Amino acid sequence: MSDIEIARAATLNHIKDVAAKIDIPSDAILEFGPYKGKVSYDYLKSIEGRKDGKLVLVTAITPTPAGEGKTTTTVGLGDGLNRIGKKTAICLREPSVGPCFGVKGGAAGGGYAQVVPMEDINLHFTGDFHAITSAHNLLSALIDNHIHWGNELNFDLRRIAWRRVMDMNDRALRSITVGQGGPGNGFVREDGFDITVASEVMAIFCLARDLQDLEDKLGKIVVGYTREKQPITAKQLKAHGPMSVLLRDALMPNIVQTLEHNPAFIHGGPFANIAHGCNSVMATKSALKLGDYVVTEAGFGADLGAEKFFDIKCRKAGLKPNAAVVVATIRALKMHGGVAKDNLGEENVEAVRKGCANLGRHVRNVKMFGVPAVVGINRFSKDTDAEMEAVKEYCRELGVEAIVCSHWADGSAGTEELAHKVVELVEAGVDQYAPLYSDDVPLWDKMRTIAMQLYGADDIIADKKVRERFRELQEQGYGHFPICVAKTQYSFSTDPNLKGAPTGHVVPIREVRVSAGAEFLVVICGEIMTMPGLPRVPSANSIHLDENGWIEGLF
Repeated sequence: MSDIEIARAATLNHIKDVAAKIDIPSDAILEFGPYKGKVSYDYLKSIEGRKDGKLVLVTAITPTPAGEGKTTTTVGLGDGLNRIGKKTAICLREPSVGPCFGVKGGAAGGGYAQVVPMEDINLHFTGDFHAITSAHNLLSALIDNHIHWGNELNFDLRRIAWRRVMDMNDRALRSITVGQGGPGNGFVREDGFDITVASEVMAIFCLARDLQDLEDKLGKIVVGYTREKQPITAKQLKAHGPMSVLLRDALMPNIVQTLEHNPAFIHGGPFANIAHGCNSVMATKSALKLGDYVVTEAGFGADLGAEKFFDIKCRKAGLKPNAAVVVATIRALKMHGGVAKDNLGEENVEAVRKGCANLGRHVRNVKMFGVPAVVGINRFSKDTDAEMEAVKEYCRELGVEAIVCSHWADGSAGTEELAHKVVELVEAGVDQYAPLYSDDVPLWDKMRTIAMQLYGADDIIADKKVRERFRELQEQGYGHFPICVAKTQYSFSTDPNLKGAPTGHVVPIREVRVSAGAEFLVVICGEIMTMPGLPRVPSANSIHLDENGWIEGLF
């Protein structure tokens, strides 16, 4: 059966029964129908004093069109840990609608390792993204309204830093002009759109500890500058209060279930290639108070999502990860070894060995943060024993174990061995998590450290204007901020066609944006766009309702 057929054939438990598995009382669940809910603020506050469980990160090799299955493995591992008697919760990001109708399709796991109800999760879910989009664009409206009514804060119209957002891929909105049509429509100026998942409001939403922290962070957003280059904040516009009102209910973590009826928190959704790629701090910290183990994922590979998890989320939230799983597939390793997609079904041990260089760098990247790792081989039906043995042999030389997983086909039974290994790593107590760089390292050097140590680059380069921007931000008091790199997810370099584990390249920096509320700098590298476009044949072309009203083509 297909993913959607498996999901639709499943019998779901009431969300209050699912929540009860981690001892959440029924009156703490705000229901969105029988299978979705939010956990109330009052209950979350009541558990703040509890001891934390153990935190496990799932990351992956560099993504390819062959697929890696990081979310599927996260769900499968969570179910596997529950299967061996560890009270476990899963923490995932909410999917963005843009990729669902673009190139990626659904993002709720697959096979017998899914979170459900998958159509709801992939579409409007509980409305969190709509709230974030509305809060962001309220701030946009308040900026132009302020300028229209006299510009008391002295905005320099050439230096407005706040762009609009929408949760859809639309390249035509990357650069626009607003205010046309006469004086009644405001002042004409250049503007543009990013996708909602790249919004600083999304980042703040996912890093906020509570509602007060949310409002404080929103108030610190730098929306523009005066002619004297003095920053103007959302607080000066009195925007942080109404923005918090729009986000009040959304900030409560969402809870759903896996196909095996285990609890899964799905909350927040920044991309990892253009944002920080982690689910909300609220969800993760709450889950840690409720379970023995928490399994979370960070977007794309250990050069992007995992690095930002360690260097931004863990640093800001005071989290201490205990172990990590690096997901790989034989198919993807063969692509990194030079095999074309059409030939992936043929055994090619030599290509697997060559592609393992990519896996090796991701494993070393994780270990660089002091976190012990295990490799999970997400098995496909055409993988051969010789190909899997090649990966195991390579991993033994790296000093890590590689474990074959069959969770897509077998659910938790397919990750039982991996679950035992994760527990072994955690209980060994050898984790020594530390960020890659300290707060007091200069901003330019932080970026250079990431590029050289994690990407295998020789150096970073930028034109005079960008270098001057680094210097200005350092002098303006942002020097302690971590770096959030925006670059292609398809390579360690900024060239998406450069597979494997390239070395000797340089990382070109195109732009630097300050996210003063989220407290990090977004460093945009290469040709990456913060508003994606649709492919030549978007997934939307195949999505429709059948004669019974069922959604077809989304998965």
